[in-house]
Amino acid sequence: MGHVRYLLFYVVCGYTASYGFAFLNDDSADPLIGSSGAVAGVLGAYLVLYPKARVWVLVPFLIFLPLRLPAWLVLGFWFVLQAVYSNGEGVSDAGTVAYAAHIVGFLAGMALAWPLKPGTPPPPEPRGLLFGRRARPHTW
Repeated sequence: MGHVRYLLFYVVCGYTASYGFAFLNDDSADPLIGSSGAVAGVLGAYLVLYPKARVWVLVPFLIFLPLRLPAWLVLGFWFVLQAVYSNGEGVSDAGTVAYAAHIVGFLAGMALAWPLKPGTPPPPEPRGLLFGRRARPHTW
């Protein structure tokens, strides 16, 4: 994408997420601060461009297990969680998170990345990486 086009993409996803949230919550008087809608747009674009890539995630099962899972599974699960949370299910009133902005930003990122899909090279496979860090040879 390049630096300038990526910045433009990021800003458009952020604005779309903010205005989408305002449209869906027109009765809210709370200020909307943050960039999570724009970050969600980056996640949506990643899903469109690299659905079969494997990403590292920490899966909580008694302890946090580091696993490499397909991006479509991780991001699809994240999107479903945002949709459930935006409905008010499974969340408390302790904090205010703009889950609807996440959904709108994610969909905006997917829509903006769709025309880029044909020319996108596959992601490089990580070599010599251990849990996201370069593996160092042991020196005994």
